[in-house]
Amino acid sequence: MQFDMPLSELKAYTGKSPKPEDFEAYWERGLKELDQQSLAYELEPAAFQSDQADCYHLYFTGVGGAKVHCKLAKPKGRSGTGPGIVMFHGYTVNSGDWFDKVNYAAHGVTVLAMDCRGQGGRSEDNLHVKGTTVRGHIIRGVDDPDPDRLYYRHVFLDTVQAARILMAMEEVDPGRVGVYGASQGGALAVACAALEPRIKEVVAVYPFLSDYKRVWELDIDNSAYKEISYYFKMFDPNHEREDEIFQKLGYIDIQHLAERIEASVLWVTALNDMACPPSTQFAAYNKIKAKKELLLYHEYGHEHLPQLSDRVFQRFLTL
Repeated sequence: MQFDMPLSELKAYTGKSPKPEDFEAYWERGLKELDQQSLAYELEPAAFQSDQADCYHLYFTGVGGAKVHCKLAKPKGRSGTGPGIVMFHGYTVNSGDWFDKVNYAAHGVTVLAMDCRGQGGRSEDNLHVKGTTVRGHIIRGVDDPDPDRLYYRHVFLDTVQAARILMAMEEVDPGRVGVYGASQGGALAVACAALEPRIKEVVAVYPFLSDYKRVWELDIDNSAYKEISYYFKMFDPNHEREDEIFQKLGYIDIQHLAERIEASVLWVTALNDMACPPSTQFAAYNKIKAKKELLLYHEYGHEHLPQLSDRVFQRFLTL
């Protein structure tokens, strides 16, 4: 049974978490900082190899000097340029195994899969912030007077840098690059496309990191956003800073970035998703002005969605 708003209301919902007045200036400042970052990278052959793809560990230096790791799968024997995909993973884990990257590479698509800083992969998190860093990355930096120290600001900029690195590879056509992810990965795909207008295609599956105030008010025990309630319980039990906290979280809220997207979007929502509630997803989807398609899984939650991987694979092969 659907627990969130009725579908008719979801299709009209545009969010309730506030957007900071200087939101656009905040991200333009971030992109200017990113423009100073080199697109240079180091390659290390992976232990896993394939007859169809050359597999590497790729490292680049992100904003603030952090070393960011990606998996790179390149089609063997390519002549000329072809499409590319940047993949992003779910919360706390990593870029995953090689098999799906190699499958794309075997069909001529170069894949770069990024590890988020300080989560389950090889990317480092060297961010120094004031305030608590316990119980999750959403609140990392929220107590720092400088909003530029929010953890996800750095990760969002890493996604753009990864896309730019892929676009600059000699075997990749920069006009044929897409982004793909689920949950946190879906949010990062949205952020990347919003901040890098050359992205052509977005597939975002039940995206995380949207409409923080809405999901906090729903107060779902197994929500991926539980750290927000934990923060208030431990550090602001009387909610004296509630407005300030949600204003600051607005800088890293994908619903406020969504309208910047120029790429074609496939958005996938499971209507029984209690980890990333549908209303938080629709808050972002409904703000997208570019060409978009909504794919609904009515009886599903935050779980494997049947036939989706095949559908996404076929979509990216037409890049």
